Amino acid sequence: MAYTPIDKSDDYFNTLLYTGTGSNVTLSGMDFQADWVWVKRRNAVAGHKTADVVRGFGASGKVLSQQSTSAEGTQDLIESFTGDGYVVGTDSSDFNTSGGTYVTWNWLAANGTSSNSDGAITSTVSANTTAGFSVVGYTGTGNSNNTVGHGLTQPLDLLIIKNRDRTAGWKIGCTALSGNGFDYSLGFDTGGENANSNPFNNTAPTSSVFTIANGSYADTNQSGEDFIAYCFHSVKGYSKIGRYTGNGSSDGTFVYTGFKPAFIMMKRISASGNSWRIYDTTRDTFNEMDNALFPDDSAAEGNYDAIDFVSNGFKWRNSSAAINGSGSTYMYMAFAENPFVTSTGIPTPAR
Repeated sequence: MAYTPIDKSDDYFNTLLYTGTGSNVTLSGMDFQADWVWVKRRNAVAGHKTADVVRGFGASGKVLSQQSTSAEGTQDLIESFTGDGYVVGTDSSDFNTSGGTYVTWNWLAANGTSSNSDGAITSTVSANTTAGFSVVGYTGTGNSNNTVGHGLTQPLDLLIIKNRDRTAGWKIGCTALSGNGFDYSLGFDTGGENANSNPFNNTAPTSSVFTIANGSYADTNQSGEDFIAYCFHSVKGYSKIGRYTGNGSSDGTFVYTGFKPAFIMMKRISASGNSWRIYDTTRDTFNEMDNALFPDDSAAEGNYDAIDFVSNGFKWRNSSAAINGSGSTYMYMAFAENPFVTSTGIPTPAR
């Protein structure tokens, strides 16, 4: 494929801001109905909250927290969808405190689910093959033949799995990690890459399935328990999942993505002790950007480790070990504000 198939990135990924009222808040300005929604309060300590089309929205919808290993709970995070957004529920403690300021990151899958039998375990899938993203639900078997269909058409670059039914860690495999990327794993915590737990059976995903632990394993394949997976592969000009090496300088490492990012999530993987970071152009509208949030922490938004989002990638403006330590290795996931070159081969005009 010479150029990106996506000319308008916010048809597939979008970031919105809102202020809580304690009553329903209606958000607008989104060009699609979201299938994965991630919400975080910005101006106070509060947990990250996530809901999706497979587990269901509305008053009986199921919600997980990225910074927690807890099982899912029932919360009305997204009460209903509108033509260009959605109505936030009235839970004043987590995502609708009066006067609280919030960010919500949103991804489009298929606006519905279907059964997938590509793997040994039948899954429930909402897949967007254009955007390289799917939401997958499955039930663990504890058996040795443990593949799950993900609904996409290319091997995954990033796989995020959580046991819905019990306290268990998030398990993250990524082609940026050592080996084949799935010999190792990360969690939504401050640890580096880990080769010990083997949640993916040392097997990289194919263009149709991912592999989970060989045998009963609480984090990815406990028999009879339900799991949710978020699956991504890079799409030229729209998304990029990769790795970079820090240079330890305030004139920091430049990372080429092929587009100007709208959103970056990153993590130091070669050592433990450093938080995940999220930056986006909706909360920070000009360079240098430093409004960070932390998927492993319920802390409020803070000013940390400046970064520039440029027309074809991003560049660090800090030597912090968390983002740019000399010789340290990092993984990242980025989504485009607009592609550098459109599907016609013509550079995208600045917005």
